[in-house]
Amino acid sequence: MENVTEAQENQTWGTWTDQIIEYKVVSTLLVFVICAFGIVGNVMVILVVLTTKHMRTPTNCYLVSLAVADLIVLIAAGLPNITDSIFGSWVFGRSGCLGITYLQYLGINASSCSITAFTIERYIAICHPIKAQLLCTLSRAKKIILFVWVFTLLYSVMWLYLSDIKEEAYENDVTIVTCGYKVSRQLYLPIYFLDFGIFFVVPLMLATILYGLIARILIMNPLPSERNDKSKNEQSNTTRGCKNSHHTSTTATSRRQVTKMLAVVVILFAVLWMPYRTLVVVNSFLEQAYMNTWFILFCRSCVYLNSAINPIIYNAMSQKFRAAFRKLCLCGRKGSEKPTGGTYSVALTYSVVKDTSMVETTDQFNTELDEITCEITCELPDKKMVFQDTCVYGKVTLCND
Repeated sequence: MENVTEAQENQTWGTWTDQIIEYKVVSTLLVFVICAFGIVGNVMVILVVLTTKHMRTPTNCYLVSLAVADLIVLIAAGLPNITDSIFGSWVFGRSGCLGITYLQYLGINASSCSITAFTIERYIAICHPIKAQLLCTLSRAKKIILFVWVFTLLYSVMWLYLSDIKEEAYENDVTIVTCGYKVSRQLYLPIYFLDFGIFFVVPLMLATILYGLIARILIMNPLPSERNDKSKNEQSNTTRGCKNSHHTSTTATSRRQVTKMLAVVVILFAVLWMPYRTLVVVNSFLEQAYMNTWFILFCRSCVYLNSAINPIIYNAMSQKFRAAFRKLCLCGRKGSEKPTGGTYSVALTYSVVKDTSMVETTDQFNTELDEITCEITCELPDKKMVFQDTCVYGKVTLCND
């Protein structure tokens, strides 16, 4: 996040004036609040996907990759910005400059690649549901994520050789240490515009095209699996028909919900990154760079907000994430509560056969069962009971806690 200041390298330094107290207070509090909420939210996303079996889907794997990338951005770019606002100078030394700059670009680039990956996955799942059974699997998602991180890890290595600390001496005997770039502006600009094109322009163009095709499919043919369902229903018995009818409706609703949520993530990525990207591009062509400190704070805050807001979007637009977040938050409280006499723990397990057109599952599409387990506490006698209906088979087991 230091390339905004690179245009200043040829300036003649005059008298040093520290930032006004209002700027220090506002910038410190604003960035701290954004980073705190973002770090907690992204950690929760990672935990709920890794610890909840039915949340381990290909799409959610990409969201975990995005959450890890956003965590890196918040820690490597957001937190150092707080110390920079307070002290007005770089305090982490040369090693910190190299490592933090590397992590900044690693997180930014991995975030962009993760968004591109789940955009393509959504396109295949919605527009090509038959191919999706082979292409949109959990194992393939893990391989793609591994490739994304290996690629960005290697690509970002060049910033270790482009970054260094600088000491800027002022006329009033003040020396300020900054973390910037040691290459000339002429060499840096082609590298930056390559980075800008690969990790911002191309992903947004691809997302615009693919989400346009997805919207066309959802509007004109909201249930692309209906053609297959018709033939299946003719060959199935009454119970099977009830299952297909119920799950087809659920599939369509879930598919729309997930697609809308991911589209919002992409739109926010474009909107919140636009001020900073535009500022750097404009400054690249100006002899005297525009360096208003309040506007730079606004641009950087938008970047940090982009990395912090995604868990809020998941909670607002996904029922599964909302339930998983609630369960995670209440886990500690439930664990600390001691059961009283006559209180029983009821383990309720549902097993629902997945529809093959719903490509948010693991590798096995025909035989895999999705188990969702939740615990409730109630006053019940010491006995066992089983119930079932024609659409969903449920099993209830009562046992002493």
